[in-house]
Amino acid sequence: MTNPKRFLRRNLFMLKGRYARRGYDWWWHSFTGVNAITGEEKAFFIEYFAINPGLYPTKVVLGQRSDNQTYGIRPSYVMIKAGAWGEDAVQINNFYPAKELVNKRNKLDFQIGSCILSEHTISGAVSVDKEEALRYPECMTDAGSMSWNLQVNKKIPYCVGYGTSWFFRFFHFFQMYWHAQGVKTEYSGKVTLNGSVYNVLPESCYGYADKNWGVDFTNPWVWLSSCDVTSLITGKKLENSCFELGGGTPRVLGIPVKGKVLTYLKLEDEEFEFNFSKFWKKSSTRYTFFDEGDEVHWTISTQNRNYLIDINVFCHKKDMIKVKYENPNGQKLHENLWNGGNGRGDIKIFKKIGSKNLEVYEHLSIGHVGCEYGEYEEK
Repeated sequence: MTNPKRFLRRNLFMLKGRYARRGYDWWWHSFTGVNAITGEEKAFFIEYFAINPGLYPTKVVLGQRSDNQTYGIRPSYVMIKAGAWGEDAVQINNFYPAKELVNKRNKLDFQIGSCILSEHTISGAVSVDKEEALRYPECMTDAGSMSWNLQVNKKIPYCVGYGTSWFFRFFHFFQMYWHAQGVKTEYSGKVTLNGSVYNVLPESCYGYADKNWGVDFTNPWVWLSSCDVTSLITGKKLENSCFELGGGTPRVLGIPVKGKVLTYLKLEDEEFEFNFSKFWKKSSTRYTFFDEGDEVHWTISTQNRNYLIDINVFCHKKDMIKVKYENPNGQKLHENLWNGGNGRGDIKIFKKIGSKNLEVYEHLSIGHVGCEYGEYEEK
């Protein structure tokens, strides 16, 4: 499962055929850097995003503009979103016409403006001044500037299985697809945020890289991930370990399948997977999200034939953003999508003994957790 080269085709640009006129595709990167002067940690994210590139390839069309909302004109652009979490959390969006995108067909080689994306390198810059951010709310952006130049080494992938195979992609079975080519990713290089320089080091970046594509976003929207893993039983830092969880309510051929979450845990040389689409493994999951005043809290309990895992993650609201997207229909439905990179929590693993007994197998502390939750009321 962990051969990094095995799943590379799932990481390619997917907006072809009807997806080019009604679809989105994005590559997400998150990691931690260290201030070159103060030594302070800062968690960052960078996203390369395309939506409906075949609709209006020669211009940027923003679906949130009031006149476009009035006449039902759908969005079409390439967006670079970058920013940071923490008390001065920020998300900065720059937009380009889709025609300016240079992308090779058979490998991840994406370039627009000064921004470059490949399997082994990401670089670029975004900038928005305060007046622009206030004048153009349809850009869904804060003011600020950020640049980056990073080498990327994706160490541990997670493929959800046949649901992202060629057959299911070709016939558009799912509303939203997800592939994590780097649940554990080592980044190295520099980031400059609003004039402050941060060094990003492989051994302390706690990096992550994935992609999503499809025709709309899941509701609810759930994501948790960490490669900062320590055994609370032995006290040992686990260097070849990571945790990943994602899902909500997938739609299969337009039919919602509620309460479905995928969980993957790599624990040194062992792998644990709880995947509802692999029905023969008899996995089941329950999850809850709590808004608890100054922080938010995820609880997950998942099991299969052999193991039960309980997960708790917390994140302070002051360290998070409410990340902003519009879907290919031009709707901004997720108005309350919490997104953070400074979560912390624990994972308890129990081994099933017989039909009724559980034995403690491992207890893990997880830090630098990427975390997300959003839900809206469907009409």
